[in-house]
Amino acid sequence: MRIDIVSDGEQSRQHFVHGFLEGLEGIDFARRVPMGIRNNRYEALVPTVTAPLRRTRSVHAPEALTARGHTSRRLKFTLPGPMTIADTVADAHYGDRALMAMAFAELLNEEARELAAIGVDVIQFDEPAFNVYLDEVALWGIPALHRAAEGLTCKTAVHICYGYGIPANIEWKASLGVEWRQYERIFPALAASRIDQVSLECANSRVPIELLALLAGKDLLVGAIDVASNEAETPEQVAATIERALRFVPAERLYPCTNCGMAPLDRTLADRKLKALAAGAALVRGRPT
Repeated sequence: MRIDIVSDGEQSRQHFVHGFLEGLEGIDFARRVPMGIRNNRYEALVPTVTAPLRRTRSVHAPEALTARGHTSRRLKFTLPGPMTIADTVADAHYGDRALMAMAFAELLNEEARELAAIGVDVIQFDEPAFNVYLDEVALWGIPALHRAAEGLTCKTAVHICYGYGIPANIEWKASLGVEWRQYERIFPALAASRIDQVSLECANSRVPIELLALLAGKDLLVGAIDVASNEAETPEQVAATIERALRFVPAERLYPCTNCGMAPLDRTLADRKLKALAAGAALVRGRPT
């Protein structure tokens, strides 16, 4: 099995957002309050921002250093995006979600610069909130993302998805109809952004594959592995997803990957899925163009 760009899989974090927040000052985890998440798709107990946000130490450097020490391959590290963070905490200080997102973006930028200096090759910001707050993406979501990525010399990526792991996400996706066209409204803004790569789900997704053409000029990380399925894909299924995407994405800009993180999956199943990903990509490489 050959995975060309690897990550630590967020193995040291209990939550993809809170793992970063736990290293910041100005957030009170003892003051958890119920709040609607992703435009009230579901409710969760969230920590509260009670004071100006500060980062007094590197949060994820130990994990990045460990990962860097275990591979000579290109290394990706994931961080929560500023819009998604702002949608996952209560605010008792800033009084403005966009202002709070920009404050988080500044701290994310400090963290990302340190990770790049350690030897991380790709910094990915995870923004599942981007397909919920469609009007706000261009207004302040992407400007906050630009602030988080400012000055980085490594590759930058943003991951967007429709959510996994809880019944509320499954029910919401079932309500969206035969085609999921939310991305049609935000892809032009992402295409015009300064972020290098866009990561999105394509395996068993109802996102019309032709929408990928709206991201011309970007590297596309095409999800060819369904992380919500307990069945491992075959190499042929992976290849079919890649080939559908190749109708709209130049081969040199297409990077097959998983739809989202595989942390909830059984390790043996995750390993089988990664082997299928590598084998499916190899099948496509070996076919005539």
